[in-house]
Amino acid sequence: MQLHQLKPTKGKKTAKRIGRGGKRGTYCGRGAKGQKSRSGSGGKNIVEKGRSSWVKRLPKLGGFKSVYLRNITVTIESLEKHFDAEAEVSPISLMAVGLAPKDKRGKSGRNRLIKILDGGSLTKKITIRGCLISKKAEEVVQKAGGKIIEVPKRNYRETKEKRS
Repeated sequence: MQLHQLKPTKGKKTAKRIGRGGKRGTYCGRGAKGQKSRSGSGGKNIVEKGRSSWVKRLPKLGGFKSVYLRNITVTIESLEKHFDAEAEVSPISLMAVGLAPKDKRGKSGRNRLIKILDGGSLTKKITIRGCLISKKAEEVVQKAGGKIIEVPKRNYRETKEKRS
């Protein structure tokens, strides 16, 4: 006998549908008026009484969540580690290496841009395409003999309109 051949001994018990009229009368066992007599009122209260409630021990979510998506930041030090000389750094190559997260659809976040920041030194000639870059990081790349091509500009209005 295999696991897929096992069958339950008893049938599945279905919940009694109340509040639909029928033999139980007008209120159908729900009482008259009020929140609990309405449909969809079956939610249980999460807050428990007592000091050792598990709900009270959960961490609270704090802070403000920005409407705009944040840029993904990558340092020059990580580019030095993950890329060879004469390599082209683009959002797609950063995702392939694992420096930028993949979206569910395989893209680098919906409207998220990748920004390269200064941090460490660069000895390899690297071409950067389609990424934002800080001024100091730009200087470091150019000192090493690299190029920067197609720097996108962040337009918050455009991204806000796309989302709605």
